[in-house]
Amino acid sequence: METPGLRYLNAEIERSLRHERKMVFVPGPRQVGKTTLARRLLYETGADGLYFNWDIDAHRKLLIRNPGDFWQRIGPLPQKGRPRIVLDEIHKYPRWKRFVKGLFDEHGGSVQIIVTGSGRLDLYQRGGDSLFGRYTMFRLHPFTLGELVAERRLSVRSPDEFWKALTQRRSLEKAEEFLDDIERFTGFPEPLFSGSEARLRRWRQAHRTLVLREDLRDLSRIRDVGLVETLAYLLPERVGTPLSINNLSEDLGVNFATVRAWIETMSRLYFLFTIRPFSGRLTRTLRLAEKVYLYDPTEIENPGARFENVVALHLRKLVDAWTDWGYGEFELSYIRDREKREVDFLITEQRKPYAMIEAKLSARVVDSSLRYFSERLKPKFTIQVVRHPEGFRTTMTTAGVIMAPAGEFLSLI
Repeated sequence: METPGLRYLNAEIERSLRHERKMVFVPGPRQVGKTTLARRLLYETGADGLYFNWDIDAHRKLLIRNPGDFWQRIGPLPQKGRPRIVLDEIHKYPRWKRFVKGLFDEHGGSVQIIVTGSGRLDLYQRGGDSLFGRYTMFRLHPFTLGELVAERRLSVRSPDEFWKALTQRRSLEKAEEFLDDIERFTGFPEPLFSGSEARLRRWRQAHRTLVLREDLRDLSRIRDVGLVETLAYLLPERVGTPLSINNLSEDLGVNFATVRAWIETMSRLYFLFTIRPFSGRLTRTLRLAEKVYLYDPTEIENPGARFENVVALHLRKLVDAWTDWGYGEFELSYIRDREKREVDFLITEQRKPYAMIEAKLSARVVDSSLRYFSERLKPKFTIQVVRHPEGFRTTMTTAGVIMAPAGEFLSLI
């Protein structure tokens, strides 16, 4: 499998830069392809050299010494249009917000600015003035099945297009093969397109070191790095179930607040993400316990939990894209009550139930908890996504619930 030359964000970033006259922020996990995407966006304007990475000593010195015109000191600029510059990992600079705000306020009308980074650019509050109104954010996620099945589809389907496409028959010759690859090698470009177990193991170790040692050191005050790594090793067996911070704190020998702070930091570094339980107008539902999912699900040994994590990664990308594209305010949560009835995922729009999704490794009929909560919350769409369907091969609707093979559903994302 060859690495696609373009990603689903390229066209939308181009549109934003050319028409909205704002900075573009592109956060995402380490090694997800942000630098490749940024360099491709530079190449499109003939500005290959206008890439500046805070992790490179020469670039860092240039930015600090010449904050007002650093991009003009590396050679001739493109002759046509506004020069396009990329600032990569700039959030590691303690005064990065002040830096980019000053750059945009003084030169935003004459240059196009792209800011990329593996830290949560929208969450780090390092002081200085707010950047509100000065940027548009597009979050980059690992490759999903939809990108692999249709490499030339350089965008994300709108909500209306998505649900319409789900009911249409599609040619999915390679969907199962590509889904196997994602489950086996992750959606990160290097291990995914290598197709090598040995390469995956080497990449995983390097990725863990980058995030849990280097980034943790640079972007937080955490010093117990060894214990944070131990926490990372404990999480795969807890994927898909409400997370008990108390149990983790006992296992690690640290207090509740410390474990919670570590998980929040790992989320900011895109090592994992959490989803909260939805309560809404339901009674007797859990309100505090989060569920955790990993951006690299390959260490999850339980097949059902690993598949649920893969579905979670697809849905996380979908709700982020719909929100970033401006289709609405979408969020991802789950539902569980005190009787232990549970639905894996609920997409909300403006905090109201929109789509309820249950992930099953194998199934023949609709899950009883999915039907129970669907009748009470009445979302617009109720879907059961099945990795190994029993008794059906293509998407069908039964009693208002869409039963979809995983290959068909995930190939739309």
